[in-house]
Amino acid sequence: MTATVLVLNAGSSSLKWDLFAAPALTSLKSGVVERIGEEGGVPDHAAALAAVLDELGEDRPAVVGHRIVHGGRSFSGPALLDEAAVAEVERLVPLAPLHNPAALAGVRAVAERLPDVPQVGAFDTAFHQTMPEAAARYALPAWCEAEHGVRRYGFHGTSHQYVSRVAGEFLRETAGRSPAELKLVTLHLGNGCSAAAVSGGVCVDTSMGLTPLEGLVMGTRTGDLDPAAVTYLQRSAGLSAEEMDRLLNRESGLKGLCGDNDVRRVLQRAADGDADAELALDVYCRRIRKYVGAYAAALGRLDGVVFTAGVGENAAEIRRRVCEPLAGFGIALDAAANARRSKEVRRLDAGGPVAVLVVPTDEEGEIARQAWGLAGVG
Repeated sequence: MTATVLVLNAGSSSLKWDLFAAPALTSLKSGVVERIGEEGGVPDHAAALAAVLDELGEDRPAVVGHRIVHGGRSFSGPALLDEAAVAEVERLVPLAPLHNPAALAGVRAVAERLPDVPQVGAFDTAFHQTMPEAAARYALPAWCEAEHGVRRYGFHGTSHQYVSRVAGEFLRETAGRSPAELKLVTLHLGNGCSAAAVSGGVCVDTSMGLTPLEGLVMGTRTGDLDPAAVTYLQRSAGLSAEEMDRLLNRESGLKGLCGDNDVRRVLQRAADGDADAELALDVYCRRIRKYVGAYAAALGRLDGVVFTAGVGENAAEIRRRVCEPLAGFGIALDAAANARRSKEVRRLDAGGPVAVLVVPTDEEGEIARQAWGLAGVG
């Protein structure tokens, strides 16, 4: 029987899963169990996993890989989820109170049903742990970091790691460029958005910080904001800490600017002449361009810009709005290539010094690769 890797992405009320055949790590099947703990759904994550295993039938996995959002400073790569690692993930719950508990529930469910199967955690923060201290630290008193862990961790790491590696391989094969010498800016643009500066496959800076709120404008998140705006609004509008948190994370970004967080809808409204939607797109794309420019400076040279995730892969107009004003950086977009739809890795530039690529992300495949490589079952 073919060895398989089961990848689990546990949310508070859902369990997404993908099964991969090893060692090629080709996807065999996938699915999602929803409404966990809700009326009409299964009671808990253990029951959700049981439903997944029932669907898998005889395909008992050789290893299980888990997406874990926050690994703090403790995990700079994938980790076998032994007792000590699980305890550390639990200790980090205050840094990701909505995400880490769900992942832990998935880990415990697997341990109960498949006690002899190794489990591996792949951390959203791990790829960014190579950032130098100058990029990771906030200009706060040292005790804020030492006693409370307030520093920049970054997120979407499995996506940035995957697309930067694939982009490097693509440019080596098509342009004879050495991946070890490439300086790339990777742009993960979905409902959540982040940028990363990657030098020779190593992350040296990223836009998200202590939480996923920092950085680019997103569907419902502000991205970068003067911290004094928070305390000002709390005093002026009488908002509680919880209300302020909701405002920044769920009611801002594109939604706050124009009432829609779906980029497709915002683009259509702008095309129809809606001024609020046009402003929202201008703010959104301007922030992306600022990060591309900043990271070109941090890298010392720019060899490529890589678009990925739902918006980055599919929204040609967003790519155009980002790239065309950056001509002074050596970015020249080919309009026909940019307009072409494809699920393949592709190059969109007109042959300038900076490659513009679309690399469809595969976070589940990346987690499977990390889990299979670490578990040593192959």
